[in-house]
Amino acid sequence: MCVIILIKMNYYERAKFFRTKKRLGQNFLTDGEVIQDIIDYANISPEDTIVEIGPGVGFVTEQLVKHAKKVIAIELDEEAIKELKKLNAPNLEIIHNDILKTDLSTLTDGEFKVVANIPYYITSPIIAHLLGEIDDLTNKNRSKIKDIILMVQEEVALRMCANENSPAKQYGLLTMLSQFWAEVEIMRSVGRKCFYPAPKVNSAIVKLTVRKEPKLVLSNYSHLKRTIKAGFAQRRKTLKNCLLNGGFLREAIVYAFNKLNIDENIRGEKLSIETFGQLSEALLEFESREKCNQ
Repeated sequence: MCVIILIKMNYYERAKFFRTKKRLGQNFLTDGEVIQDIIDYANISPEDTIVEIGPGVGFVTEQLVKHAKKVIAIELDEEAIKELKKLNAPNLEIIHNDILKTDLSTLTDGEFKVVANIPYYITSPIIAHLLGEIDDLTNKNRSKIKDIILMVQEEVALRMCANENSPAKQYGLLTMLSQFWAEVEIMRSVGRKCFYPAPKVNSAIVKLTVRKEPKLVLSNYSHLKRTIKAGFAQRRKTLKNCLLNGGFLREAIVYAFNKLNIDENIRGEKLSIETFGQLSEALLEFESREKCNQ
């Protein structure tokens, strides 16, 4: 117990010497137990390459380099990079760049794992960058990633792992984006006092195991993306009205709802990903049939 307390104090005191930047969403993880959990969840072998996103001053990084063959740390803050260089680890490569402008597929020849403590305000864009959109069947980044250990806001973690039976505010576009290309699991909650400076919300560690194939087998993934976006565009409206406002033909909607036995008063957040897939295919079927009859 004394050792754990000393580790916590060490990280905390070290973090206080660094001038954090609110504009970059910097909240450094200073809890030694949580850092060790991240290492355990990543299940790192001596042959693994780790891409770390947002390493900050390197508290997680200095543990990653002890376990992995190579660690590639992507950091935007120049001052944080100066701290990372002090680690002087031969298996550490530091890249000064914005993660959203970094082609991860070019960083290494083989597959890699991702560990990330990311700014919470860009969670969705980063997940899309790592996994690709629903209709991005050949995403170069995803093809190289084995799994992702991600620190996110606890509310976001619940949204990533939600389903049609979850509270309505949790289930939505982020759910679809996360689960279409990965198995998603919340590993543990992380209190706000585990960071410096402490954020206003609690966090959670999420593990995403990347799928080699999409969650659903469909004829047109761009059409599914369009259907889902329309379905969640106006949460207070019924799915039927959302689809109408999204540009779908009323006749196509009636046909699809009848075929799938969907209640016309249902809202989009009550449909599973699988049912959204069936709905997209039924709408597309009607549209294709109408084109053939013209």
